Amino acid sequence: METFTKAQIQIVNDAVAMSEEIVCNFYKMSVNQWLRHRYDVKTLMDLDQTEIIQGPFAQIIRYKGRRKDTMLGSATYDFYKICIQDHAIIAALKSSAELTLFPFAVYIITHELIHIVRFARFLTGFDASQEEKLKEEARVHEKTYEILYPLGVPGMERAFEFYKNWLNPLENILI
Repeated sequence: METFTKAQIQIVNDAVAMSEEIVCNFYKMSVNQWLRHRYDVKTLMDLDQTEIIQGPFAQIIRYKGRRKDTMLGSATYDFYKICIQDHAIIAALKSSAELTLFPFAVYIITHELIHIVRFARFLTGFDASQEEKLKEEARVHEKTYEILYPLGVPGMERAFEFYKNWLNPLENILI
C-alpha cells in the first residue's frame, strides 16, 4: 500500500493543526476543554493491520484508556484514534487532478474531529445503528461544510465538489 512521503506527512501535519484550531474555535472550546478530548491522528505508517481499511479516507477507532496508577473501572475514558488511510487519499488525488492534498486533508480531518466532539458531547453514539451512522455522516458533512466554507481555504472548493453528494438533503442520500 502506498504511504505518504515525508513532504506529504508535513502537509497532513499542517492540515491537522489547522483543523484542530478551526474545530476548537467553532465550538468555542478552551484549550483545556479541547485537551479533554483524548485522541490522536495517525497515518498508515503508524497503524496496526486491524486499523487499515479499504475505501474510506479515515476512520475513528474508540479505545478504552485508563491511567496507569488506577485499576478502577470508573477511571476509564474513551480514547479516539483517527486512522488516516494514506492509500485511499493518494488514490483519490491521482484520480482527480484538481484535488490537492492540503484542502482535502483539512476537510477529512475537520470532519473526523467534528465526530469526536459530537461523541464527547453525547450528540450521537459511537455504537449507533448503521442507519443512524449514515444519517450522522450526512450531518457531519453538512457541519464540515458550514465550518470550512467561510474560511476560503485555497483549493477547498474542489474538496466540496468531491463530497457534494453528502451535502444534498438527507432524504436524497438514503435513497
